[in-house]
Amino acid sequence: MRNDRPAVVVTASRYPHGYASIRSLSAKGVHTIAAVDDQSLSVTVSRHCDESVLVPPPSDITAYKDALLGLAARPDVRTIVPHRPHDPYILSKYADEFERHVDVVVPDLEKLRNVHDRKRLAEAADRANVAIPDTKLLGDVEDWCGDRIVKSRYNLLTDEYLDDFSFADSKIAKSVEHVSAGEEPDVDALRETMHHEPIVQEYVEGEEYLFGALYDRGEAVGTFQHKQLRGDSYTGSGGVFRQSVDIPALEEAGLAILDELEWHGLACIEYVQDAETGEFSIVEINPRMWQSLACATRAGADFPAWYWDVALGRQDLIEPGYETGVGTHYLYGELEHLVSVVREDSPLVERPSLSSRASEILHSCYEVPDFDYLHLDDPRPVARQVRRELEGAVRRRLE
Repeated sequence: MRNDRPAVVVTASRYPHGYASIRSLSAKGVHTIAAVDDQSLSVTVSRHCDESVLVPPPSDITAYKDALLGLAARPDVRTIVPHRPHDPYILSKYADEFERHVDVVVPDLEKLRNVHDRKRLAEAADRANVAIPDTKLLGDVEDWCGDRIVKSRYNLLTDEYLDDFSFADSKIAKSVEHVSAGEEPDVDALRETMHHEPIVQEYVEGEEYLFGALYDRGEAVGTFQHKQLRGDSYTGSGGVFRQSVDIPALEEAGLAILDELEWHGLACIEYVQDAETGEFSIVEINPRMWQSLACATRAGADFPAWYWDVALGRQDLIEPGYETGVGTHYLYGELEHLVSVVREDSPLVERPSLSSRASEILHSCYEVPDFDYLHLDDPRPVARQVRRELEGAVRRRLE
């Protein structure tokens, strides 16, 4: 497709952060290209999406990488904005190939490993004197006297981190197991499920927060915070109802760990505020755009536009800052939350009543009627999403 405007590639999926980036970058007059593995995704029908290109799914990482490289080679494309878990790894590992064509804002592979590897992240947090739950490799746990969480050591399982993996074997390991004090899990089964030696962390009870940042070679360009009022599971996870906040202690903790890591690029840090101590304890760091990005852009923390400016060497145009008290909902995520109340179980988190939680969601949508996909100036994405989900429900019913 011939295009006279500078273009950006946004790696979009069914989650709403790709759409938030498309809206933001379109407003800057940039030609927006959604790289999708399914042309029926909501973002492809947005009036802000100038072009959608079908690429292989990231599970076929070799073909996915080649497709992104092909897009980068287009003369109009200036950068690629990472949204999917594989993206920063691909852009960093093959930086020499991508940077022949575009400028990308990602850390080098060694720095990336420091956040992908949660064991190394815990060591960096200790050096930075910021709180993180006690973290051990599964095989190093000698007793199970406290409440624990078992989860993947790595955000992404890859050949760089695991000797028995090839590049083509790369995969996401998202399993999280809650273990009550005094109960010892099946260690061999956990290793088999997670495809490697996972980590064990102490369980920290408290409210969840997000600290988002964009760094340019060790210097913070802009930051953002939100409080997670509801996740896509009643036990936690990605925020589906959130509200922007500005807490100095959270800002201090977020900047301290990223400064220690000499960071470059995007960082989404998930925190739990310890109910006993009040400390903000790191859960994980994701080096890409995050699911709840729409809350940040709605509040004025325009990370997609900031990323574009850093990629083009125009940092001086960035005016950081945002409005507090801005809330947004991811409606499909709210539905997933209700499903989790029915289907999931945790020995550490009390299951809420389905009726009371449904009433709470409806009331919050009435009180805060701002949504990730639902926009009066662009109704087709949410209509597409509703149709996809209805068609999927009917298909599952008939199978």
